[in-house]
Amino acid sequence: MKRCQWAQDELNIEYHDKEWGRPVHDDKKLFEMIILEGAQAGLSWSTILKRRKTYCKAFCDFDPIKVSKFTQKDINRLLKDEGIIRNKLKINSAINNAKQFLKIQKEFSSFDKYIWSFVNYKPIINKYKKLSDLPATTSLSDKISKDLKNRGFNFVGSTICYAFMQAVGIVNDHTTNCFRSQKKEKN
Repeated sequence: MKRCQWAQDELNIEYHDKEWGRPVHDDKKLFEMIILEGAQAGLSWSTILKRRKTYCKAFCDFDPIKVSKFTQKDINRLLKDEGIIRNKLKINSAINNAKQFLKIQKEFSSFDKYIWSFVNYKPIINKYKKLSDLPATTSLSDKISKDLKNRGFNFVGSTICYAFMQAVGIVNDHTTNCFRSQKKEKN
């Protein structure tokens, strides 16, 4: 079975086959991916996938309400947690972004409605032939990044936003030789 070139080890293969590029409409899952993509900044995705279960525990099963209420005591706890990326800026960003996430939920009734409105609620299906063809950013990721930053989010640069878009299926970038590029994903 052919897969995208980046899916090499067991953890990445499972993520590739079961998640990457599939449309996500669950706010909790969208919040999880915002935290994880922000944590990835400057690191490999494999580094984050290996720590995903610990992130889930450390960030209250990715509950944005609970994360938004984290205090200095929680920050200190997270800075000592060897199972996550112990970067104070990234930890503070996750807490801040939880607060902003809740504001968007209140304004749009869900984060899902907000984020999918950028693509008129339909995923973008690209047909790139090889991994090197995939962009790091697009005009759409620039637009989403700018809007999120204007709403108070951080660690949401255009590259992080594009990776988020791929992760939650707003963009399907499975290469044309990948078995998943032929699948029709439910939106």
